[in-house]
Amino acid sequence: MQSLNIASTGMLAQQTNVEVISNNIANMNTTAFKRHRAQFQDLLYQDLRRVGSNSSDAGTIVPSGIQLGVGVRTAATYRVNEQGSLILTDNQFDLAIRGNGYFQVLLPDGETAYSRDGSFQVSQDGTLVTADGYTVQPGITIPSEAIGVTINESGQVLVKLDGQTAESNVGQIQLAIFQNDAGLEHAGNNLLLETEASGAPSTANPGTDGFGTLFQGYIESSNVDPVQEITDLITAQRAYELNSKVIETSDQMMATVNQVR
Repeated sequence: MQSLNIASTGMLAQQTNVEVISNNIANMNTTAFKRHRAQFQDLLYQDLRRVGSNSSDAGTIVPSGIQLGVGVRTAATYRVNEQGSLILTDNQFDLAIRGNGYFQVLLPDGETAYSRDGSFQVSQDGTLVTADGYTVQPGITIPSEAIGVTINESGQVLVKLDGQTAESNVGQIQLAIFQNDAGLEHAGNNLLLETEASGAPSTANPGTDGFGTLFQGYIESSNVDPVQEITDLITAQRAYELNSKVIETSDQMMATVNQVR
């Protein structure tokens, strides 16, 4: 009785769905987190009577045939790249991206990672770094004598020095975009890595065509919608229960057959 195996694949698929939803809910307050959705595909079909085959010597064609599905599988978990709300922090080193683009972060092993999390700080030598101390690329150093820092929408880092009227430009923040954002690999700590699926990044200054702009003193919030997640969770739970009901029904049918004398 194939219904037992079919229903089991459905339960496994909904278990994955619940795990994805739970991760979304857990990251409701994670800076710049993008919610995920599970995508499912049906499995191969059993052809008990192939559609389009000849049904007689006269050349008549079977119009529909008999195909029985054998279940479902998880095909992918894709990232929904909707813009999160911008939250005012008044921290001069907090940056939010409105539009497309990722900050570039230099990892300790020399690899470049990408992130939407712009909650930056300065290191002991004045370098702009992430919360984990990773350098924001290209490296920007804030002079220790600076009494004010301005980062405009185009990514220019301007500092005001004591005794000077005009601001000095000490660096330019650049953003990276990818042909396929969904192909980026999650590395944890709000970081993403380039893969063959994502393609190579294109970099440019914020505000350039196709690139977002920066907002100083803001961070981007998670785009998780609690109401939608709870709704999806209930739907997944009901689907899981229905699949378990199929297993229960199949077991009862098998028990009925066993009792036939």
